Amino acid sequence: MDADVVVIGGGPAGLSGAKALARSLRSVVVVDDDRPRNAPADGAHNVLGNEGIPPRELLAAGRRELESYGGRVQPGRVVDARPVDDGFEVQLADGGTLTARRLLLAGGGVDELPDVAGLAERWGRDVLHCPYCHGYEVRGRAIGVLATSPMSVHQALMFSQLSPDVVLFAHGVELTADDRGTLAARGVRVVEGTVTGVEVTDDRLSGVRLADGEVVPREAVVVASFVRARTDHLAGLGLPVEELRMGDLVLGTKVAADGAGRTPVPGVWAAGNAVEPMAQVVGAMTAGLLAGAQINMDLITEDAARVAG
Repeated sequence: MDADVVVIGGGPAGLSGAKALARSLRSVVVVDDDRPRNAPADGAHNVLGNEGIPPRELLAAGRRELESYGGRVQPGRVVDARPVDDGFEVQLADGGTLTARRLLLAGGGVDELPDVAGLAERWGRDVLHCPYCHGYEVRGRAIGVLATSPMSVHQALMFSQLSPDVVLFAHGVELTADDRGTLAARGVRVVEGTVTGVEVTDDRLSGVRLADGEVVPREAVVVASFVRARTDHLAGLGLPVEELRMGDLVLGTKVAADGAGRTPVPGVWAAGNAVEPMAQVVGAMTAGLLAGAQINMDLITEDAARVAG
């Protein structure tokens, strides 16, 4: 075996799990294709002691810490993984392979946005989704919430705590009378009609364009993405993927795993946004650490059983 554990994905969850394993004297290799979900963001927030740290700077520090304990980060892209005798084989895009006794899947998720002109280009800058990740940075500004489902009312209410100027663009979503009453009580104005694009002036978002040509001045837009777990490259594992639901609403997809990250595939754990798409950086770190600890104990148990015979 090349390692006790191969970690697929070098984000906060993957590096935290790998570091826990390396500090337990496990051989561990992290394979990372340098596509962090939060790459467009200027900074990671609510990271105690590292408030506002640029995402890539945080990951670089994590890689250095991992390597100081003997862990290894291998740049590359995983194209498949499958069970083999006593473990797993991971296939890389460059034709190479890695073998390991256990796998930790931490490839994160991909944000899929509504098909609105200019929206994707501003993602992570002044097109946002989470009040706790980036809400403070747009406090007091003219904020627009682009409705994608009735859950967008919840987003509008949360951002109304951060600014007195919040507009909900209904964008074809039906709002109940109760929703409208609650929004009005918080000073949130509802704008009907279909949104067709966002306006940008001097590389800053300046407005939201409607199908009738009206442009509503806005400095930031909030929208809920559909978060799809990155699992297409892991078909050989037969890994179950579930819908992320809130009531009848489907908000994304996620890897099926228990609270400790153990998946239904023996020997495979998962952590981070692949399992919990709503997790922020600190939550992903915590999940990775827990999964790493569980993997270490699982290997200890297996080794003890082998010796006991």
